[in-house]
Amino acid sequence: MLIARWQIDAKFGQKQTVIDMLHRWERDIGSTAGIDKMDIKILTGSIGAREATVEVNHTVENLAQLETFFEAIGKNDAHKQWGKDLEPHVVSGSSRWNIYRVV
Repeated sequence: MLIARWQIDAKFGQKQTVIDMLHRWERDIGSTAGIDKMDIKILTGSIGAREATVEVNHTVENLAQLETFFEAIGKNDAHKQWGKDLEPHVVSGSSRWNIYRVV
């Protein structure tokens, strides 16, 4: 089992907008890319973490499932547009993925 962790930093005063947009992505785009087969959690910085950080954890069974997910969102025009719509609300260059193996 793996946890694919996507982090992004919201611009000052934009964190709730970013969270709302992530929920919309989950409902409208992620649902077409197989997130129904994952455990998805949206987290924000609180204590000991940057308050601006918003993180989405995707729990997947294996790398093949994650690759299938990445392929599906990469081909989705709505995902591309969502990324463009998200851009004004986040710190440029702050997006990153980390993949962790559950032991």
